[in-house]
Amino acid sequence: MTQRPGTKGLIFNEPNVWDKSREGRCAISLPKADVERSPLDPALTGDTPNLPQLSELDVVRHYTRLSQWNFGVDSGMYPLGSCTMKYNPKTNEVQAARQGFAGAHPLAGDECSQGALRLMYDLERSLAEITGFDAVTLQPAAGAHGELTGMLIIHAYHAKQGRQRSKIIIPDTAHGTNPASATLCGYKSVNLKSGPKGILEPEAVAEIMDEETAGIMITNPNTLGLFEENIKEICEIVHAKGGLVYGDGANMNAIMGVVQPGKLGIDVLHLNLHKTFSTPHGGGGPGSGPVAVNEKLTPFLPVPRVEKELDTFKFVTDCPDSIGRLHTFYGHFGVMIKAYAYILTMGAQGLLDTSRLAVLNANYIKESLKGTLNLPYDRPCMHECVFNDAKQQEYHISTMDMAKRLLDYGFHPPTVYFPLVVDGAFMVEPTETESKEDIDQFIDAVKAIAKEAQTDPEKLTSAPVLPKVTRLDEVAAARKPCLRG
Repeated sequence: MTQRPGTKGLIFNEPNVWDKSREGRCAISLPKADVERSPLDPALTGDTPNLPQLSELDVVRHYTRLSQWNFGVDSGMYPLGSCTMKYNPKTNEVQAARQGFAGAHPLAGDECSQGALRLMYDLERSLAEITGFDAVTLQPAAGAHGELTGMLIIHAYHAKQGRQRSKIIIPDTAHGTNPASATLCGYKSVNLKSGPKGILEPEAVAEIMDEETAGIMITNPNTLGLFEENIKEICEIVHAKGGLVYGDGANMNAIMGVVQPGKLGIDVLHLNLHKTFSTPHGGGGPGSGPVAVNEKLTPFLPVPRVEKELDTFKFVTDCPDSIGRLHTFYGHFGVMIKAYAYILTMGAQGLLDTSRLAVLNANYIKESLKGTLNLPYDRPCMHECVFNDAKQQEYHISTMDMAKRLLDYGFHPPTVYFPLVVDGAFMVEPTETESKEDIDQFIDAVKAIAKEAQTDPEKLTSAPVLPKVTRLDEVAAARKPCLRG
């Protein structure tokens, strides 16, 4: 390894803004009032909030210094498996900020919102085509909200059949929020272990699927980064007992343009626009978790729905079997704009290439590192690959030690200790946007760290030493959190 992206430069200390506050300092100049002062009713007023008093220079330096402590996808590789921390084209941010969209008022009415309604309608149709479903709602606010929406739809479907069910099957390779979504709908989660290949076995599904079970929640590709090869057979088993199949589409970036989940037998699927379709994941949101359904479940979609009549678009709320409204107005419109711009600029071939490159990059890392780290499931992966620390344990080095040491090499650590089915998991998702040079640099860093584990393990157990903040006392942080503001 000839050069590391990580180094130690001039990093400023910076206190909290309340510690910098001085009486009388102000960073803004309010315009002169053009109306007479009028005292408010004391019942409507309260104590003055404890806001810091700072000059403009104080504020600029404060946030500039804090930004230099941060690591983001704009500054380096972010191999956070299962969360698609990929780079997103800035042009999509520009489209979302256009005055016609940013200034649109949600109470303007259908007649004055034709452009926004058309965008939502076209985006729904695009997502339906990509996923192979009949209808889509854009209303859910994020991935877990989409999961809840999907489960509410399944719940409403069974209620409509005249007999509610009590259980839902959730594999051990599903995303962690799936059981919570099922529980909120009154279902008891039934855990299903994956087979020795890391994927579901139809025989195991058939053994526990019965007429008390509402369905199954399948993450595909699953959290091991593996494609569920038996998905069609599993769907047939569940349908034969009157159940429904929920697809967790958070990992859609691995199969976009390649597989249409709706054609495999899945009944309802959620997507994460804020991961696969060009909105940064994390950072406080907002997200967007559209839900796609087949024709059988279309009547249960939330309202309002966008419909096209001749050349005009309108919101429709007269849907008697709908699960109702799930969000104010129609969801996070700004995220929809970015997703729509992304789909249009990429085109069908571009979306296909995106998935292929994400899978290629993950398999390149898997093959490059499988002699360095232990690979529990040594088979072709999709968009992410899962290692663990089994080879480093004899040197008393853990996955956490390796992740911390990566910070010194200038890389954000990957997801660690998830999925739970792999002890000491070290999950890497390079995404499709990283170049071969950057991926090779990451591979070299992991290999160098693995060598240090043998020759100088102290470097790992004391890491990180270069970042502004070194290794934290995580137990104290969890049990005695210090929160100010």
